[in-house]
Amino acid sequence: MSHQVHEFAVTVHYEDTDMAGIVYHANYLKFIERGRSDWVRAMGVDQLALRDTQGVVFVLRRIEADYRAPARFEDQLSVTTRVGQVSGVRLTLHQEVLRAGELLFSADVTLVAMTLDGHPTRLPQELRRKVH
Repeated sequence: MSHQVHEFAVTVHYEDTDMAGIVYHANYLKFIERGRSDWVRAMGVDQLALRDTQGVVFVLRRIEADYRAPARFEDQLSVTTRVGQVSGVRLTLHQEVLRAGELLFSADVTLVAMTLDGHPTRLPQELRRKVH
């Protein structure tokens, strides 16, 4: 299995913060979603083509999140994505949000491949090859 870590940079904007000036908790989910999308794109996997030619999309099945420390307006963050487990229809990722190496947030994310009509299907061969 691939042990490579993908990094994606995020700048905290004013709209990402709450009244206390810290990143609103739901926005960490947006940050890691962007990190996952960038990771897939960096591997050369075209999600629109998968949808249009094979009728396959990725759906979030489960997420377990741990909030450690707050990020604030103008912070420069790094979202890391690392492959956990890969099975026929399921992909588990470990993602972290860091500020200058300090862990602020981590999540274990389970994705499943689905057909456009909502049925589980095998992960595309192209993706399985790239994450092993």
